[in-house]
Amino acid sequence: METVDFGMPTLIETNSIESCVKLCKELDLDFIELNMNLPQYQIESIDIQKFKSICENENIYFTIHIDENFNVCDFNNEISKAYIKTILATIDIAKQLKIPVLNMHMSNGVYFTLPNEKIFLFNQYKEIYLTKLKKFREMCKKAIGESNIKICIENCSGYKDFALEGIELLLESNVFALTFDIGHSHIVNGIDEVFINKHIDRLYHMHVHDGKGRENHLPLGIGEINIKERISLAREHKCRIVLEIKTIRGLKQSVDKLSNYL
Repeated sequence: METVDFGMPTLIETNSIESCVKLCKELDLDFIELNMNLPQYQIESIDIQKFKSICENENIYFTIHIDENFNVCDFNNEISKAYIKTILATIDIAKQLKIPVLNMHMSNGVYFTLPNEKIFLFNQYKEIYLTKLKKFREMCKKAIGESNIKICIENCSGYKDFALEGIELLLESNVFALTFDIGHSHIVNGIDEVFINKHIDRLYHMHVHDGKGRENHLPLGIGEINIKERISLAREHKCRIVLEIKTIRGLKQSVDKLSNYL
């Protein structure tokens, strides 16, 4: 079995990088996943020299969770350009800080609700959608170049068919890979796992938390997920693991139980 690095998310309770680092060190974790939904982790708020010093002095590193609103396929070109500008700037930060993973959600975009169905506009206008994704892929490939950065696509609430086609397109470039979020998978009865298993050689990152029924992001050991099996999968594929529990108390409880699953 391979060893695995464990990290923590940026929490609402840790509203500064200093408080995040303090908790990360207290829990003896390896990295912090910076969440770009938060104001303190916007492009203009990240002080490169400060973050470099943290990495060097504290012997930790960072991954990045891209803003969940991220949507390079928006039909409004000015909006999609803003997202592309953001991802290119984020790649530049990742290069400077030696960040290995940018985690992203795959947007489903807008849908129209008809009497008997929902029509997703990305599906209705799929040629435009896929063309935009292809351009995005090539921009990222050029920006990342020879650096060892992966943009990892996370499963959320069940991939739509057009999204699966889009991810296949992105995975044609080796700068893209997959994040497996085991809690998200649990609450949708594992429907994305056929696709993940099809591309298991591209699994690079994992979000681990427990789940029960429709609840997830629970501390390890209080839900229904076979945590040991999932951590074994991460070790097999040399994935980093974010313990994506959203409270300090729950994160501490989870770290205390980690030895039960190794």
